[in-house]
Amino acid sequence: MAGTPRIALVTYDPGGVESRDRDLPVLVDALREAGAEAAAVHWDDPSADWAGFDLALIRSTWDYSWRAEEFAAWAERCGKATRLANPVDVVRWNADKRYLGRLAEAGVPAVPTRYFAPGDPVELPADREYVVKPTSGAGARYAARYPAGERAAAVRQVERMHAEGFTVMVQPYLTGIDTHGERALQFFGGRLLHAIRKGAVLAPGTPYDADKVAHPDPRPWEPTAAERDVAERALAAVPGQPELLYARVDLVTGPGGEPCVMELELIEPNLFLWLHPDSVPRVVEEVLAAAG
Repeated sequence: MAGTPRIALVTYDPGGVESRDRDLPVLVDALREAGAEAAAVHWDDPSADWAGFDLALIRSTWDYSWRAEEFAAWAERCGKATRLANPVDVVRWNADKRYLGRLAEAGVPAVPTRYFAPGDPVELPADREYVVKPTSGAGARYAARYPAGERAAAVRQVERMHAEGFTVMVQPYLTGIDTHGERALQFFGGRLLHAIRKGAVLAPGTPYDADKVAHPDPRPWEPTAAERDVAERALAAVPGQPELLYARVDLVTGPGGEPCVMELELIEPNLFLWLHPDSVPRVVEEVLAAAG
């Protein structure tokens, strides 16, 4: 490509307060230092000229799950105007957490999940601790953890979610999270970039509609061979074998001690570059290549 690459780092509008994306200014500055025209752009900015960019890199559109249909329509428009990373088909597939069931069908170890659409009778476990959350969500929004046999509060949550049009997910709470936390393996340009470990997000008794810390106590992590294997199998199971510029695979410890997929983040994953500053040059290199 001739000329200077123009790159939009797509983010959310924080509404007059400081953005929660600690990596965004670092990436903007690093790309500019590398010779690109880089700018942070709100995905819902009506004045944004997406066709004027060589690449729209989704970074921190962290309000998208509240406005899923609007965001999907934006991704369609943006993907027609310029190169969108990740591609719109990936955004559409990954925005609905029913993908966990599809990963399991493909033989990828994943947290066992049942799905209940509005109008479906919902079955709640009576013999184990469990989690209720929506298939469209981020940052533990509308997620809660319940003790075995607890029904009243969980039913109220399900009724509200169904009334708002959400499909409900019910999963066993894997107690290994309390001991081993969650491990997040970051990939960029198809290769492992780095990993972090964070603490358990859902504390017992926290209401589903309370604000939660999405990434408590994050720390650098060296993934095991088994964790890398499961993460790579999950990425290989994404339909259509798309070119993924970035990906994050969140893993937890299963009942037999094996790693299994909690979430596959292909839309707007926090990269935790502030924990891994040495990864910034490689991210910049991959982004510039994608823009070209």
